[in-house]
Amino acid sequence: MPWDERDVVSLRDEFVRLALADDANIRRLCRRFSISPKTGYKWIGRFQAHGPGGILDRSRRPGNSPARTAPEVEAAVLAVRDAHPAWGGRKICVRLLTLGRKDVPAPSTATAILRRHGRISPAASSAAEPWQRFEHAAANDLWQMDFKGRFPTARSDCHPLTILDDHSRFALAVEACTNEQTETVRGKLITTFRRAGLPWRMLMDNGSPWGNDLEHVHTPLTVWLMRLGVGVVHSRPYHPETQGKDERFHRTLKAEVLSGRSFRDLQHCQRAFDQWRPIYNFERPHESLGMQVPASRWRPSPREYPEQLPPVEYAPGEDLRRVQTLGWISYRGHQARVPKAFTGQTVAIRPTATDGLFHVCFLSHKIATINLNQVPHET
Repeated sequence: MPWDERDVVSLRDEFVRLALADDANIRRLCRRFSISPKTGYKWIGRFQAHGPGGILDRSRRPGNSPARTAPEVEAAVLAVRDAHPAWGGRKICVRLLTLGRKDVPAPSTATAILRRHGRISPAASSAAEPWQRFEHAAANDLWQMDFKGRFPTARSDCHPLTILDDHSRFALAVEACTNEQTETVRGKLITTFRRAGLPWRMLMDNGSPWGNDLEHVHTPLTVWLMRLGVGVVHSRPYHPETQGKDERFHRTLKAEVLSGRSFRDLQHCQRAFDQWRPIYNFERPHESLGMQVPASRWRPSPREYPEQLPPVEYAPGEDLRRVQTLGWISYRGHQARVPKAFTGQTVAIRPTATDGLFHVCFLSHKIATINLNQVPHET
């Protein structure tokens, strides 16, 4: 399969940046990005010989080299700010250092320059506050997934689906979707899994299509993830801060891509997302990462996406049951209810340390409990 025609430039850029990491497996990356090793090494060589201009068909974005357009310090600061209107003094200074400037001012000076030229209002200054969150120890330990609130385009509504690595804040996907249905999300996840590999766990909220109440904790989508060996974690109901990193990412997406813009259609939205995601991952300093970029802490997962679902297998001798219509199973005269998304699946009944108490498990995931000490319910 050739390069994804939807956004050749950003995919090529992401491939080269990941391939140049010290511990990169280039041939695996070529498989993930659906290109031949010959093509992959060609773009790596061009990038090493000529820099970003060697692989790009057109300029990445305006104001990428402020030193060439304005030699004065203020002009350089303002050029970065114009390219990224939501960035403050600290991010701008780190970006100027990354670009190789020697006369980078202190962050406080850069902030003063922005204020002096009317780039920062007093209200925006007072609204800025630090944002600190717990993070997992390694890349791909946990991905956060959520929909940002829908917004209208000239032709239809856009439902942005975002997937973020918890450890690195690397944006794995920003997808302009037509709806929030299971098959739409599954298709976007398959594309992401093929490119980035499988995470160990995924965190999502309690809305559709990944579970919407206590009775429907699991859905066909989360059962599919379990079949792939991906653990499923739901945020606490009515506590969006559980997904704080993705919520914060949505704020950044709104500030740097959506605010003040209108879009013709979903394709227009997707082009904007595809142009911005490499900037966020590879160029934008992140305060929670000590002003490093997310790509400095993320590597593709070594867990390959299987094109065919692995079979549901259990250890020899386990007590197995097939989930009946609406999620019912029977065990030793007791009826137990599991999420109906498991209807038709085989589950294992496993004893616990408490006499008469058993866990109902799908693969390694506990999905219900049976208590033989209680009087059986009639059905």
